[in-house]
Formats: sequence, C-alpha cells, structure tokens
Amino acid sequence: MGARKHHTPRRGSLGVRPRKRAARLVPRVKSWPEPQLEEPKLLGFLGYKAGMTHVFYVDPFKESPTYGKEIFRPVTVIETPPVLPLAIRAYGYDPNRGRFTLSEAWSTPPEELELYRKIKTIGASDFENKLSTIESSLEKVKEIRVIIATQPKLISGIPKKKPDLLEVKIGGGDIQSQLEYAKKIIGNPLPVDKVFKPYQLVDVIAVTKGKGFQGVIKRFGVKELPRWHKHRKGSRKSGSRSHGRGTWSETPQAGQMGYHRRTDYNKLILDIGSNGYDITPRGGFLHYGVVRNSYLLLEGTVPGPVKRPIVIRHAIRPHPIGDVKLNLTYVSLSSKQGN
Repeated sequence: MGARKHHTPRRGSLGVRPRKRAARLVPRVKSWPEPQLEEPKLLGFLGYKAGMTHVFYVDPFKESPTYGKEIFRPVTVIETPPVLPLAIRAYGYDPNRGRFTLSEAWSTPPEELELYRKIKTIGASDFENKLSTIESSLEKVKEIRVIIATQPKLISGIPKKKPDLLEVKIGGGDIQSQLEYAKKIIGNPLPVDKVFKPYQLVDVIAVTKGKGFQGVIKRFGVKELPRWHKHRKGSRKSGSRSHGRGTWSETPQAGQMGYHRRTDYNKLILDIGSNGYDITPRGGFLHYGVVRNSYLLLEGTVPGPVKRPIVIRHAIRPHPIGDVKLNLTYVSLSSKQGN
C-alpha cells in the first residue's frame, strides 16, 4: 500500500490581496461604466447605511424556480439625502500620461454646508472664469465629472457636520450636453431619484467593518494545532513559511482584518422612497435611529457597519433582467432593538 496523500487546500482567497487598511473612508471609484443613457446623468451617488430589515415580494423573474410566488428577501436601507454638486472638473487624455485635469470650476458653497471643515484651504471661488476656460478648450475635453458633497446635518443618525466629497462621472450624451447638464445642477440639491430608478442594478462600494490586527486562526480560518502535544511555540500558528529559497507569499499570516475597500456588484434597487418614516422600524434602526430623508432599498447586504458612507454606482457589468416591476407585498417594520 502506497504512502497516503494528504489533501491540504489553501486557506483564504488570493483575489483580495493585499489585505490592508483602506486608504480613505469614502472610497474613490476607480472605474465608471458606459451606460446607454438617453440624456446626461450622474453615474453615482453617496449615502449612509442605516440598517437592515426584510421584505416579501412576488418573484417576477421567469428563469427563477420561484417565479410567481411570494418570496422572502433581506434588504439594506441606505439613507440618501440630496447631495450638493459643488464643482465641475474637465479631464483631457494623453497617450503618454493618460487622463489629466484640464481645469475645474468651484462654485460658492452655502454657509450651512460648512465645507471648511472638510477643505481647510477653501477660499473664494472664481466659477465663471474657470467655466469659460473649460468651454474655450472643449475640443480637448474627454470627460466631465462633478464633485458632490453630502449633507450630514440632515441625518439624525450621523453625529457629524463635516461633509463627505465624491467625484462622480457624467454619462450619456456628448461632451457639450454633459457640460450643460453639469452647469444646470451645480449648486442645487440633487435628489437620488434623479440618478437612479427602481428595479435597476447598481454596484455598491464601501469599506468593510474593521476588526484590527488578527492572527491566522481568525483571519484565514487555519485549523488550530492539537493542544495535547508539546507546542512550545504555540498552537494558534500556521506551518512553515519557508521553502529553502525564500518565503511563500501565499502562506497565511497575521495582519489587518477588516476595514478593506470592497465592491458588491449588481445589487437590485427594490424601492426608492422620499419619506424615511415609511421604512423606519419601531424604535428606529439599532445604533442609527430614524431615517428622516429619502432612501434606497437594496436587496441583500452591503459592506460596512451602520453610519458608514456608501458609494452607489451604475452597474459596470450588469446581467440582463429585462423590464421587471416588483410587487412589494410586505415590508417589516418590527422593532430591531431586541435582535
């Protein structure tokens, strides 16, 4: 009988390396989709995670085994008060250095926004002159983006005054129409229903819940060594990392766990509401409180704890779902305090 072979699959995924702390709490969007839109529109929005509940709806997807039946789904509530577009940024493109900033025009932010808390060096804006610079070099512009700011003062569950900023690309139409759209929305509150619509697939980008520095047992699920042997150097450790000529980089090691930038693809918007009291459970969401503004109802879970800024983007690789309409038969408003 030959020697017994041991099957030892590796622990943890290599697709999310390196497991390091996120660079910023509001993640920068690295890629934007190119959707076929009838008119120019912002391709992203910024909201705050309020909590989770559950709903029932009639399954409208014909390929599903539960088609036509009432099904249960967990949902995440994202509070989305109107954002304030503050600046227009025009990008050019060069084959040697890639995308670069041609010019940007900042409008005068309202005093109640308290933007100086976020940008210490904010000064007087020269919006009209900067805008004319962009218009005069429009043939060089390849992308038009808008810098939006949140209004955390409108949210009862967020105990801060400092706004969060996000650069959002404008999609649809040509450069001229995109610039006209940016000029129209700049300085005016923009609600979430002007960016997304119900029954649409979106991507969610956020920073996960931080768990600090952890060992290989918790971080990668490595099996603990048996304690009845003499483990002079401890039982909660991985095996050898050396192979004679160096160190295996794939070997599980202790390090940062959580607080990672992650993207969830193709989340379905079940509902967009304007009155947050319609979705707030009795007693409010745990560790958050009452939703007082407009909200998004996303199917499934969303990375991060409550109060975490959530970037919502048009789906970059959507799967076809057709022209569906969901019939929400029940939304749970029972108290979450005891859970």
